[in-house]
Amino acid sequence: MKPGIEERPVTFEVKNVGGIDETTVELPVGVTVLSGKNATNRTSFLQSIMAAMGSSNATLKGDADEGHVELSAGDQHIERTLRPTADGDVRITGDGLVDEPAVADLFAFLLETNEARRAVARGDDLRQIIMRPVDIDDIRSEIQQLTDAKGEINDKLDTIESLKHDIPDLEQQRSELQSEIEEKRAELAETETRIDETNHSIEETRKDHDRLESKLDELRQKRADLAEIREKIDAKSARIERLTERQRELQRERDELDEPSVETEAFEQRIDQLRREKRSLNNQTSDLQSVIQFNEEMLEDGESAVMNAINDSPETVGDVTGQLLGTDDSVTCWTCGSSVASDEIEAMLADLRDIRQEKLDGITDIEQELDELKQRKQEVERQRRKRSEIATSLSEIEAKLARQKEVVDDLTERRSALTEAVETLETEVDGLRSEDFDEVLDLHKQANQREFEIEQLESEQAAVTEKLEAKEAQIRREDDLRERRAELLDQLSDLRTRIDQIEQESVEQFNHHMDAVLEMLNYDNLERIWIERIQETVRDGREAVEQTTFELHVVRSTERGTAYEDTIDHLSESEREVTGLIFALAGYLVHDLHEMVPFMLLDSLEAIDAARIAALVDYFAEHVDYLVVALLEEDAQALDDAYNRVHEI
Repeated sequence: MKPGIEERPVTFEVKNVGGIDETTVELPVGVTVLSGKNATNRTSFLQSIMAAMGSSNATLKGDADEGHVELSAGDQHIERTLRPTADGDVRITGDGLVDEPAVADLFAFLLETNEARRAVARGDDLRQIIMRPVDIDDIRSEIQQLTDAKGEINDKLDTIESLKHDIPDLEQQRSELQSEIEEKRAELAETETRIDETNHSIEETRKDHDRLESKLDELRQKRADLAEIREKIDAKSARIERLTERQRELQRERDELDEPSVETEAFEQRIDQLRREKRSLNNQTSDLQSVIQFNEEMLEDGESAVMNAINDSPETVGDVTGQLLGTDDSVTCWTCGSSVASDEIEAMLADLRDIRQEKLDGITDIEQELDELKQRKQEVERQRRKRSEIATSLSEIEAKLARQKEVVDDLTERRSALTEAVETLETEVDGLRSEDFDEVLDLHKQANQREFEIEQLESEQAAVTEKLEAKEAQIRREDDLRERRAELLDQLSDLRTRIDQIEQESVEQFNHHMDAVLEMLNYDNLERIWIERIQETVRDGREAVEQTTFELHVVRSTERGTAYEDTIDHLSESEREVTGLIFALAGYLVHDLHEMVPFMLLDSLEAIDAARIAALVDYFAEHVDYLVVALLEEDAQALDDAYNRVHEI
């Protein structure tokens, strides 16, 4: 409910809606009774309230180009405008009070054609109706996302467990490398000592020695550079191999996806078309019902308003009473004035009822097709999103591969150049050797080799240390990952039980209120009407899946008090109407509409006797801020005199 309307009288200003020319009606908090005969714009006013709430199920007056509904309650003001469309439909603009009018249409606006109200009599799938406002696909998608996230965390935790086993090996490897480095340094120190001793005895060869030392230093540096280049090439090659494997995985995943054969625009066009057809059928059924009710009233009431109007001008029509009443088996048609057999009018009414039922069946078929189209559209959009994501990833990988290959090519050229340089330096060093200086040259080469080996070992040790630190950093994330996984498990538990909770609460609400209402209304030998929530196994393609269904039970008793189970078909019209209304009330409460939709509307209760209507209105009033009930005058008399009453619209 939007702010500004709670506990306030609400004023509706209506123009050109249904059969209303123009009217202003104020509704206080509580129950308002719209009393009067048929065809007195009560249903039209209910449609006006629906339009103000945000519903699109309102009709424009036949001779009007534009209609208006305004709602005022304190500082709150809502205005909506109705205009005809080129295809004969009605377009309603302006924001309504309720953000989700489709749910209100289902469980709050209980006019005669209301689907939730009629579900029991038609034998519809009660679970499907009660769960319709719940976006089950969205819940399932969210569950899948959380499940995927949990799987990723589990993979990381599994990796951490394996890392824990790697730590001792890496620590041992680092320790062994340190020992080997220390051993090489000791050997280097010994070699350098021998070089110093040899140099003292051949000072005169210092010049040649310096040249040799310089060449050896240069050789050592070139070898170190060459080793570094090789490591980089190995690392880049491994990176290219990983990228290539990921590229192949994405290509396989892309190839496994079906190419959508239908554009989503086609679905949207068909959905829009079906919605227009549904609105048109709703309007037609409403019009047909008005015609049926009016003709039934005229057929049953020999002293109707039309006949009284004719009797007011006897000089123009002659013996009006004789014309209207005719013979015992005929009546005077109130539209053309001719004498028509009563059974012909009854037959005409039966045809109209059949046509109206066909329209209602057509609405059900359209709703089923709409659900199927929406599901297919979602699947097409999901496939396209996935293909787009894969295409983006493939483009990124291709760019990375190109860059990595360029780097490898450059490194390969540098490696070739360094290899040639090392070979050249080795040749020059050998050229500086002579018989007199073989020992000192060998010692310098040994020292150079030891330094090179030490650098290699230190580099390897640094790599092991870096790997060890990286693994230890990952292990330190274990507590955070376990905490996040616990949060995901809680969220998954809530999502997985949300549907069950709504189903269970729906059944409990219906059974509770049905028991209370039946005890209050006291139908003969009707002990109980209740819903059982059962699980059944059904085939979904090649798989067997568990599916929840709502099974409605009727329990009656014999004169001796023996209980037995009956069927819905054997319920009286009054019993069916009450059951449908309680089912709608359960949906209203389960989906917390009392917090969003301040109005509940009741219409076409003639199948229920006046005393039971009064009791039912009292019961509904306990759960709704504003309850508006359209009743015939004789039925309205049974209601509490304290209720607000509107006699003219």
